[in-house]
Amino acid sequence: MRTRIAGARFWLLGAGAGIVSAAVLLAAAELMALLVAREASPLLAVGSFVIDIVPQPLKELAISTFGEYDKIALLAGLGLAVVVASSIAGMLELAKPFAGVVLLTVGAGLATAAILTRAGVTMFAFLPPLAGAAAGGAVLWLLARRLRAWRDAASTSSPGAGAAAGDGSSSTADATAEPAAGASAVAPSRRAFLTLALVSAAAAVVVGVGARAVSAATSSIAGIREALRLPAPRSKVSIPAGAELDVPGLSPLITPNSDFYRVDTALTVPSVDPQTWRLTIDGMVEQPLELTFQELLDRGLDEYAITLTCVSNEVGGGLVGNAIWTGVPVRDLLRLAKPTGGADMVLSRSVDGFTASTPLETLTDDGRDAILAVTMNGEPLPFEHGFPVRMVVPGLYGYVSATKWLTQLTVTTFEKDEAYWTPRGYSAKAPIKMSSRIDTPRAGTPIDAGGAVIAGMAWAQTIGIDRVEVSIDDGDWQPAELSTPLNDDTWVQWRLGWEATPGTHYITARAVDNDGTVQIQERAPIAPDGSAGWQRLLITVR
Repeated sequence: MRTRIAGARFWLLGAGAGIVSAAVLLAAAELMALLVAREASPLLAVGSFVIDIVPQPLKELAISTFGEYDKIALLAGLGLAVVVASSIAGMLELAKPFAGVVLLTVGAGLATAAILTRAGVTMFAFLPPLAGAAAGGAVLWLLARRLRAWRDAASTSSPGAGAAAGDGSSSTADATAEPAAGASAVAPSRRAFLTLALVSAAAAVVVGVGARAVSAATSSIAGIREALRLPAPRSKVSIPAGAELDVPGLSPLITPNSDFYRVDTALTVPSVDPQTWRLTIDGMVEQPLELTFQELLDRGLDEYAITLTCVSNEVGGGLVGNAIWTGVPVRDLLRLAKPTGGADMVLSRSVDGFTASTPLETLTDDGRDAILAVTMNGEPLPFEHGFPVRMVVPGLYGYVSATKWLTQLTVTTFEKDEAYWTPRGYSAKAPIKMSSRIDTPRAGTPIDAGGAVIAGMAWAQTIGIDRVEVSIDDGDWQPAELSTPLNDDTWVQWRLGWEATPGTHYITARAVDNDGTVQIQERAPIAPDGSAGWQRLLITVR
């Protein structure tokens, strides 16, 4: 039994050696990435690759389960996968020299492939995983070699080993001295293994965390954003009286930047210096353009109040927000480029390779304020919301319009090109569906009997909301009070007084737009072009 336990201990130590070696691999790769190719971090590249290939149902599950923390969950999952795979590599190396090193090298090779498929990689992007594989493989080989020496020494020094090896005539004194001699033989091997393991682990933490911190600090443009002084807008959004209803639990008319939803494919937020930023307009145009950030600002800025909605927003969900943006109309820039006949789509591209397909007619429509935004609620765009420039297009879901960290507009056709999410099960064109939401009361939170208020939000972009109606326990539809709308491109608030009686009650809300169209009752899933249906909540009154 003791021998079996001792054997299990060495297998666990082998797994630990694999984990330490993987940490060394990642640390060495981060250090090399800092020196020659900052976009070539293996873990982040693999994470981005996973985001790209994940099937649509799993993507929706991740967003619905983790919300804006989906990327943290992904990194945690990748970290767990690294721990499991490196543990296996360590045990393989203990069993057979170079077997674990090969597995570690294969992992680095997969990371290299993920890196080289990313947008904007440089010619030396293959070096970080290569350096990591060399360092991690060497440490694993050395650790396994010392662990085997420790195991062999422990095996030969176990009780009875000497007697089994001898002629059976040794004296009692000799038998007593043998374990002590064996223990002295084990100690150097154990010390050699543990010393190398601890030093390697500590070095991996210091180098890896340090390299990542230095990379973030030296590439950070927080100071540039803080010092950025943008020209005052020529026109400002006027908020009329009655635009915001005073109801506890009701979402504010203007969503604070810190609370605005974030859904994108960027595992790490891109750092873009406005001084080096360029916007290219090319494709099916008579006059290709390239604009600097200053040239964009020089065209003059105006304020626009626009609600954004993610296609992943469930009925009654929170992936929708309203902000006041400052920017330049896209149609003005496209007129300079002069799209040619036959073009019907603009493929917008982010610095991280994400693309969105937007109908050309939407971007050139004089009646729709599709803009290149540079501020959000009175400050330069937050990094996670696209600093320094992003697209904001009212009436279209974000995945076909709201490209962050914008760098290119290619005039093309839907037949010729497709954007990031189109081959992943989503429609190439995706107008936002009219929707209403109940913010208060909330399901699962009992309220007191007596006077209560039912309140929420509604939106029908580019058309506007005419009214919101509420049904209690499937009774008659009652018109709710609407806030004064900012415009047809933003949501409105609504509220309805209710004399709540003890028990459980169903509350249903629906909207009607200014064209007289009633919100669709039937439920529709998120894919391929956004959810639909009336929100119906079960409320408990005590």
